[in-house]
Amino acid sequence: MARILMLVSSARVIRLADGTPHVTGYFVEEAIKPYDRFVAAGAEVVVATADGQTPHPDPYGLEHYFHYPDADEDFLASVTRTFRHDADDIRITLQHLTELNLIAARRIHQALHATGLSDAEARALVDRAARRSWSEGLNYLDVLGQDAEVTRRASLDRMRALSEDVRRESEAIAQETLDRLTNNPVFRKPVKLGALSDAQVLDFDCLFIPGGHGPMVDMANNLDVGRVLRLFHGAKKTIAGLCHGPAAFLSAGETPGGRWVFDGYKMTSFTDEEE
Repeated sequence: MARILMLVSSARVIRLADGTPHVTGYFVEEAIKPYDRFVAAGAEVVVATADGQTPHPDPYGLEHYFHYPDADEDFLASVTRTFRHDADDIRITLQHLTELNLIAARRIHQALHATGLSDAEARALVDRAARRSWSEGLNYLDVLGQDAEVTRRASLDRMRALSEDVRRESEAIAQETLDRLTNNPVFRKPVKLGALSDAQVLDFDCLFIPGGHGPMVDMANNLDVGRVLRLFHGAKKTIAGLCHGPAAFLSAGETPGGRWVFDGYKMTSFTDEEE
């Protein structure tokens, strides 16, 4: 059985540039989805924190728009892929997900299809409106409301109700996710990272670090985190950091030659541009 060490932040506060304290932590979505996949694959997961305290979920990560139903997210992704030939030209920001109601596209497509339009005809209407909403920063429902072909088949009130349905379902998913993590003994009683010997660390097959701003507080300059990273790296074991999780890699320090341990490696992480 594969054994995975999941290093999760227990940080509760991050200081902003002006010194203002801001509540922080780990993003629940970035912990629970990988955890579920690992367990489903038959892996043993051990959760650890740098100080042995219970991981702290970032309240921001519990906002509904981080927990949209998969079917709605997948459909929106298929819509945005029609905007450009090159995926690198597509930029989906929090404005698109939180202000423009684009996430309602799947349900509006279903409503239009149910009125007798073919799948392709209904898809053409939602795609066209979504592209304008995306490119001009206009509310998706407002754009659809200006299309007589759409409103003849689905009223603006009906489309707003569909968007509200997504929101309610997303809020329920967020709460369910938090409840599952809160009641999971693996997360509730984590291992203190420094309490693990080198041999115990090397008994794991993979180190996984979910994101949220928390790792920037309690992992980016931590001796225990650095020790574990160097052990895994030296043994050529898998190290994975998600989103802000790679902030922990800074603790790995330098090689005898004066280079950062991970210098020259390609990695994925949350970028300055996205921040």
